[in-house]
Amino acid sequence: MNSAASIDPPGIFLQGRTGTMTAKKAMNKGTVPPVYVVSGGSGASGRQIAETVLAQFPALRVPVIVRNQILSPKQVEAAVKEAEADGGIVVHTLVDGNLRESLIRLGMKRGVATIDLMGPLLVQVAEQTGAKPLEQPGLYRKLRKDYFDRVEAIDFAVSHDDGSRPEEIPFADIVLIGVSRCGKTPLSMYLAVRGWKVANVPIVKDIPLPAELLRISPRRVIGLGIEYKRLIEFRRRREEQLGWVGNTSYSRPSAVLAELEAARRIYKEGGFNVVEVTDKPIEIIAAEIVNVVSPSMDKERRRPMPY
Repeated sequence: MNSAASIDPPGIFLQGRTGTMTAKKAMNKGTVPPVYVVSGGSGASGRQIAETVLAQFPALRVPVIVRNQILSPKQVEAAVKEAEADGGIVVHTLVDGNLRESLIRLGMKRGVATIDLMGPLLVQVAEQTGAKPLEQPGLYRKLRKDYFDRVEAIDFAVSHDDGSRPEEIPFADIVLIGVSRCGKTPLSMYLAVRGWKVANVPIVKDIPLPAELLRISPRRVIGLGIEYKRLIEFRRRREEQLGWVGNTSYSRPSAVLAELEAARRIYKEGGFNVVEVTDKPIEIIAAEIVNVVSPSMDKERRRPMPY
């Protein structure tokens, strides 16, 4: 008798036996069984591992459903029932031993495959060192809050560049507005690396600014000012890169002056503070922006501007 064939790998329960019953039901219906990530914290770690594994199956579109902040037996039971109904697999990162055991038992009872990403390592470390784990969900993220804030801010800046997702402007700490080639994108990224969620919106002739700008505090909106000769220089350099030839309105002095005048009117009418960027290092510009914005922020949202 080959007993090894009937033993699940550490941390994986019912994967080869009754735990696959609900998954088979889903496959019989022509749908791919979802992966449920169950976590006492944000669920980010479990999601990343699940998506890393699923990348090995490029032909499959497997839904990954996160159920986070699972802190009670009732929530555990609800998550397992949901996975059972969908024919899904449960991947969990519960650090609370009681909740972890409860989930595993319910999975066995209901025929849901459960994959424990935390338990085996927690048990092994505890047994080898004699130390007792704190069993506090989300602790890793709390201890590295500054790092995760920066990652989140960078993602926000990238996805809200050049007027993208205007409906989410109210979620920004800072909104930069200005004409083309005044430095909105590099400033957004520089501030994001320091933990500020920044959106930037271009001022373009005959295109109205998003209405969301009027729904947030004007102190969070910064208009960027630039000397027109320097702006023309930047735009002509950009035209060369794009292979544009001839006299275009993009760098024609009269058109550029009109754009800058229109931008100044927008700044004045909106009550937006203006930061001049001409011939300044990016760190100095960023510091000026932060000095303007910080007084309007709650203490928790204020961040120092390191040099």
